[in-house]
Amino acid sequence: MLYSSIIEQYISLYMKDNQDHFNVLRKIQKKPESSQREMAEDLGFSLGKLNYCLKELQNKGLVKIKNFQQKKNKIKYMQYVITPKGIAERTKLTINFMKRKMKEYDELKKELKGK
Repeated sequence: MLYSSIIEQYISLYMKDNQDHFNVLRKIQKKPESSQREMAEDLGFSLGKLNYCLKELQNKGLVKIKNFQQKKNKIKYMQYVITPKGIAERTKLTINFMKRKMKEYDELKKELKGK
């Protein structure tokens, strides 16, 4: 019993991390020039959580982070680029998300028919 509870908690955390990573990848694809502060606000994340997600995605090779410097203002900014591996992972996460939602829909439909 304890073992299954631990497995369920692990799966729940794994799915949450995947969902967060998926959301960050989607945000980068839509607006790669966003600052971390903008991304965190749009996603409802703290800056620390976003920074953690970006580092994880970078360590997995799913995102490249490029530093740029404007010469006029000497303002540094970053641009986030999804790698081909990142695109493949985002696609996989999208498919898994859709499968999970379809399963939930089917279960709900069965439950409503049973009543």
